[in-house]
Amino acid sequence: MSQPPDGRPLPELIGGLVGDLSNLFRKEIQLAKTEASEKVSEVGGAAGSVAVGGILLLGALGVFLAAIVSLLAAWLVNTGMNPTLANALAAFLITVVVGMVGWTTLSKGLNTLKASNLSMNRTATSLGRDANVVKERL
Repeated sequence: MSQPPDGRPLPELIGGLVGDLSNLFRKEIQLAKTEASEKVSEVGGAAGSVAVGGILLLGALGVFLAAIVSLLAAWLVNTGMNPTLANALAAFLITVVVGMVGWTTLSKGLNTLKASNLSMNRTATSLGRDANVVKERL
């Protein structure tokens, strides 16, 4: 059996390579777990803040919109419109405007939360480097 240039037998070199690859694989799994845990913590903290803020803002928005509907209805009644029709028309107009603004805001937020923002870049980069090292060794 021939020996490689560094003098160690081939089975020893293959055994070392297998051991190195096993260690590398375990370390990469640990890195992926750590990075995933960090991402989950970030998203969890942000989601809690968004939920509390959203609930409070929703209540404030409801009161504010009711005031706008009342003002618009009062203005329509002053122009001579039937009070019942004025209230219905004011509520409808405010609903359409707020709905369009809400849809635009929701669309923007969903685009921001694309899966690409939650990718594990460090792990992917590290795995790419490790694959290149293995190719060089073989």
